[in-house]
Amino acid sequence: MPVRTLFAALMLLTVPPAAAQTAWPNLREGDFVIKDFRFASGEILPELKLHYRTLGTARRNDAGEIINGVVLLHGTSGSGADWLRPSLGDELFGTGQPLDASKYFIVLPDGIGRGGSSKPSDGLRAKFPHYRYYDIVAAEHKLVTEHLNVRHLRLVLGSSMGGMHSWMWGYLYPDLMDGVVPIASQPVQVSGKNWIQRRVAIEAIRNDPDWNGGNYTKNPSHYIYTVPYGFVQTENVVQIQNLAPTQAAADELKARHELELRGIEAHARQRLAEAVAEGQKVAGEIRAQAQKEAQDRLARAEDEMMREREKSKELLKEQVIGLSLKTAEKILRTKLDDPAQRKLAGEFIDEVGALK
Repeated sequence: MPVRTLFAALMLLTVPPAAAQTAWPNLREGDFVIKDFRFASGEILPELKLHYRTLGTARRNDAGEIINGVVLLHGTSGSGADWLRPSLGDELFGTGQPLDASKYFIVLPDGIGRGGSSKPSDGLRAKFPHYRYYDIVAAEHKLVTEHLNVRHLRLVLGSSMGGMHSWMWGYLYPDLMDGVVPIASQPVQVSGKNWIQRRVAIEAIRNDPDWNGGNYTKNPSHYIYTVPYGFVQTENVVQIQNLAPTQAAADELKARHELELRGIEAHARQRLAEAVAEGQKVAGEIRAQAQKEAQDRLARAEDEMMREREKSKELLKEQVIGLSLKTAEKILRTKLDDPAQRKLAGEFIDEVGALK
């Protein structure tokens, strides 16, 4: 994949949507409603809606199932529409590009709590089920395999939070896809700068005067003044300078980020921030389990090698003991003129005899 494509993916959370978009082939939007969806917490939502977009060209097997699917997963504060920005889509879906829309059937889901999918602000607010990465991945898997009838995926690719989800797709459904590409994410526990930044975001929402313990009557707005902090912490300093070379431009950039976040429902943002921590914890456990399995396989291989070595030693002993000690002694003593050498030869014969 070209470097410029990877860079564009990393910019998903920082670049405002462009006004004009390319008219991609067979671009469609839809909703998939899952009845009585059970979350990992045990909570059940009578109807869970997943909004999605598809584009490209579907190829099917004899059973009518799609076999050239590609799933693209968005970041924490994004939606499936992010992938259609010209700065990214034009680098991915065009003729001859990595995900040529004439060759692949591309699925762009909105995760739970984002875009047009079910979210706390639909009405339940604090009573909305506590969702985590597993729930988002499990719901999107149902969308892809049950609703869209995709039998095989060529690729699952995600950026940031979507990258974490792609790790989980690979672990939970390893036979479904040919490849997984997690961008801007690692399967380790969130910590350090990343964790502090997310804690700031979570506590800013919880301490917003309009939050009211999650039972808000209007979308909390005070917390958004902390949002540019996340952008500054994650974006390249040179890129920020290019975007805002003057104080006026910097103020405008800050205001634009705040304006975007005014439209993002606070409860979903808080839940997603918490889900990041939970998801990376799970990913860390997955990695630890994989390392343990690898160590166990290595230990078994070493044990087998030691057993084979012992067998070889026993065989060698049998061969040595099978020699005629008298013949060996005669050969050694007659061929050695030096008394000291004959003495050593005698000691060797004694040692061989002791092997019996």
